Amino acid sequence: MAKRNRRPDPNEVLVRITPKPARRIFATGVTGMLGLILIYIAATFPPADLVWLAFLIALGGLSLFWAWRLWQASAVVLELTRTEMREDGGRLLFRVEDVDRVDSSAFAFKPAAGFLVHLKTPMSRVYAPGLWWRAGRRVAIGGVTSRAEGKAVVELLNVMLADREGGFD
Repeated sequence: MAKRNRRPDPNEVLVRITPKPARRIFATGVTGMLGLILIYIAATFPPADLVWLAFLIALGGLSLFWAWRLWQASAVVLELTRTEMREDGGRLLFRVEDVDRVDSSAFAFKPAAGFLVHLKTPMSRVYAPGLWWRAGRRVAIGGVTSRAEGKAVVELLNVMLADREGGFD
């Protein structure tokens, strides 16, 4: 009988959060349509004041740019390992050892279908529109993701935190 390896692999992916195609299309479509409508209004019914015309064109262009950024940012899969939460390309969201608590309550400042992670030490600001953001000691994950996948990550993180604090023997 073969001897089993008792030490778990720290890079083994425990849970994945995959953005849902319908949510990505809807979020990008709504943002892109806003940009197109604003530019259409500026082209067909231009305001008399040039400041308002510039405002409409700039806001429409910004909305189109934002839709493109949202489409790109929400194309990645998030992975939770025993040591870190990361994008499948390798960009780090946070380390599990740095997690203070996880908040998925109704009153938390979090994205739709998502959750908020409070860290012990602050990290740099990063924003992946529609998928996750990090500012200081907070990391919020959600938006175009599935509520069930987010809930699985929250539960697993809570188990890892309880295990780290000696809650399980």
